[in-house]
Amino acid sequence: MPVAAASLGATELDGLALGRALRAGIYQLLSQQEHLNKINVFPVPDGDTGTNLALTVNAVLITLLRQPDAHAGTTLTRVADAALDGARGNSGAILAQFLLGVGDQLGQLARLTASDVAAAVAAGAAYARESMTEPRAGTILTVIADFANELDRLVTHERVTELGVLMRRAGEVAHRSLARTREELESLRKANVVDAGGQGFVELIDGITQYLERGNDTEPEPPGRILIEDGAEITAGEEQDLTHRYCTECVISGREINRRRLRERLSAIGSSLVVAGTRSKAKVHVHVNDPTEVFRIAREYGELSGEKADDMQRQQHTAHLTGRRVAIVTDSAADIPEDVLERLDIHMVPVRVHFGEQSYLDKIGISPQEFFERLVTSPVHPKTSQPPPGDFRRYFEFLASHHPAVLSINLAARVSGTCNAARIAAERTQSHGEVTVVDSLNASVGQGLLVIDAAECAAAGCDARMVRERLASMIPKTRTFGLVGSLDYAVRGGRVPGSVKAFADFARVMPVLATRPDGRVGAGGFLLGRRALRDKFARFVLRRLAPDKRYRISVGHANAEADGAALLEYLRTHLPHVVASYLMPLGSALGVHGGPGMLVVAAQEYEPPPESGAA
Repeated sequence: MPVAAASLGATELDGLALGRALRAGIYQLLSQQEHLNKINVFPVPDGDTGTNLALTVNAVLITLLRQPDAHAGTTLTRVADAALDGARGNSGAILAQFLLGVGDQLGQLARLTASDVAAAVAAGAAYARESMTEPRAGTILTVIADFANELDRLVTHERVTELGVLMRRAGEVAHRSLARTREELESLRKANVVDAGGQGFVELIDGITQYLERGNDTEPEPPGRILIEDGAEITAGEEQDLTHRYCTECVISGREINRRRLRERLSAIGSSLVVAGTRSKAKVHVHVNDPTEVFRIAREYGELSGEKADDMQRQQHTAHLTGRRVAIVTDSAADIPEDVLERLDIHMVPVRVHFGEQSYLDKIGISPQEFFERLVTSPVHPKTSQPPPGDFRRYFEFLASHHPAVLSINLAARVSGTCNAARIAAERTQSHGEVTVVDSLNASVGQGLLVIDAAECAAAGCDARMVRERLASMIPKTRTFGLVGSLDYAVRGGRVPGSVKAFADFARVMPVLATRPDGRVGAGGFLLGRRALRDKFARFVLRRLAPDKRYRISVGHANAEADGAALLEYLRTHLPHVVASYLMPLGSALGVHGGPGMLVVAAQEYEPPPESGAA
């Protein structure tokens, strides 16, 4: 009689045994996450394949734990759907498409035999290959295909029926196929590594095989924080000049998604394209320079969710940094000049911006200039929303695999849930590095100054404790003031009652916004009259600063560069000791309430950075 659990010599699996076997494979893959990041050099040496595969299989793991099912086909159908929703990166999208093919092949079967598994893996291999416009030999696709071919040979010609034996012998071929990838792609040969995606697939197979060969029905053990500790130095590929900068993804839900036509359109604007899924749900992964164009095209095929665009240039630089003990993360509510972000290797998680039903990634999918232009013409007042915890976790997992510590400095918790989302993500991050989230108690350019200061300390070699202590001392020394362009936008957004605007208009006064020590943002005073507001605002700020202290000054403007430059020059002229100053476009987080013409100033009392933290 066939055995329906993972007992010794099992020739069949039901859904419960299959779920345990899959979890064992996922745990094995997760245990190698940081190793996979280290060997990731193809298609781009950005060091995130382990993180992307981990996030993909974590979505599957949640489904397996929450919805165990004795029906094997139902289990695999749910697994495929979860993988499609959670897929991240090139390898994650390919793995999701592979699982979709497996699920489609086996969806009606309550129990699986060796021949069922072989046929399903062959279908998955075909699905995975069809998802790509330019499949390459020597990648995860090759490893999957060789594994599938060996399964078919073992079942068809050698009549292997024991599932543990079948997986072990086909897995040996997968290992040999993986070893050959070192020579099949030039970038892998130069770095002397195997394909990271292929390695991840082999780890998944190994975990499943080990569970089946143990011959018992016990629960597989989660890896906890098991990491590669072999001490081996891996020579990553050299940094490349990227043709396309952003790794862009989204999920499309629709009725009749023409994936062939979608692939054709997206392949014209990007590279490394994977379109996985079905006619009703598709996962898009593509490398482009303009993520907005990807989302625009995708919206023509259905409703979008899960939009993300990771900066591969920044990731690649991070993967090659040596000696940096702390990685700095913030959210896009922080206004920081682009050249400073690049120079200090600051990572920014984008806030979501919504104009009615259309959503954008702040500062990636929509620029500050475009935001304020649309703010004027849109019949619907926009809203901003915090990044979901998953966005933060993706950054944390990646950075914590390359640095001993990660510090996330976020928008004041009193005005947004962004800081809480980051904390939730930090609690769920499984990685070698320590992740700490700090409430900046500030916003906009003030938050930006705090991030800059922390990043300078990190660049100087300070460890996590030193950077945190420095940040704690600088938060009360950083103040932010804002002059709205018009109270109309604050009223439209519900931040200011109409009665307040009516009174301000009647009294001919203009409120000045200010951050408070507890992180709230509110009225910090009023300017009398409506003429020469910029100069009145400058004098208002100067009266609150000590002339004998040294300051960093940052000015943000809402499509009012000339006014911003004049304001900054006025402050520099009248403050005797300005050691650094910045001028930049204002982002949407504060600008949505102040409208075009808004000016924001942050002043930070300057203190020399700590002595070399490398000692």
